[in-house]
Amino acid sequence: MPEDHFGEDVAPRYDERSAEMFGAEVVDPVVDLLAELAGDGAALELGIGTGRIALPLSERGVPVHGIDLSEAMVAQLHAKPGADRIGVTIGDFATTRVDATFSVAYLVFNTINNLTTQDEQVACFENVAAHLDQGGTFVIEVGVPGIRWLPPGETVRPFTVTPTRLGFDEYDVARQGLVSHHYWLEDGAFEERSIPFRYVWPAELDLMARIAGMRLRERWSGWRREPFTSESTKHVSVWELPG
Repeated sequence: MPEDHFGEDVAPRYDERSAEMFGAEVVDPVVDLLAELAGDGAALELGIGTGRIALPLSERGVPVHGIDLSEAMVAQLHAKPGADRIGVTIGDFATTRVDATFSVAYLVFNTINNLTTQDEQVACFENVAAHLDQGGTFVIEVGVPGIRWLPPGETVRPFTVTPTRLGFDEYDVARQGLVSHHYWLEDGAFEERSIPFRYVWPAELDLMARIAGMRLRERWSGWRREPFTSESTKHVSVWELPG
């Protein structure tokens, strides 16, 4: 089972430290697309966390169930208004089963990369396929690996540099891995956290989907369906289970 990097030392301050991801300008386009894909059916969120997407999606009338490894993050979700409408199963979302099927399943904000081996990522696609209704869809939001911006011989690329916060991704190209290093200055104290990930290419995800019996339906560079190009730094991909 993957290691839980979002425990009691992280969960209580997760929303505050990710505040820019909770604004309506970020959340609304995600919920719009997921609600459209769900239609009259239900949605399954893998890595539901504190409910950033699940709660507003549920408010749209879409039944939502979540899977998450972190009991501490789910406790934060349960403390919020509307959480009583959302079912949650604690476990590894690559393998944990729910006794239901869904019109749409989704993984947002690079969460597929929390599975740090290719086998775990393939298992995730297979697990999703087992939960989808015929004709159902699987949506992933994830960054395009940034290794082409690395100067020759270097392995580290900054993603956040402010007076109170620094963030660096450290790449291991041979292993297709990276460690995301975060540093905060908060209340006069210095904090550090490093999380391992496995970056994955769009074409590799397409092959994982094929292994699980799904096929690519759409790929955009964002939730507003912007075109995906060679310059895109992330993608929102939709795979379909044929019905």
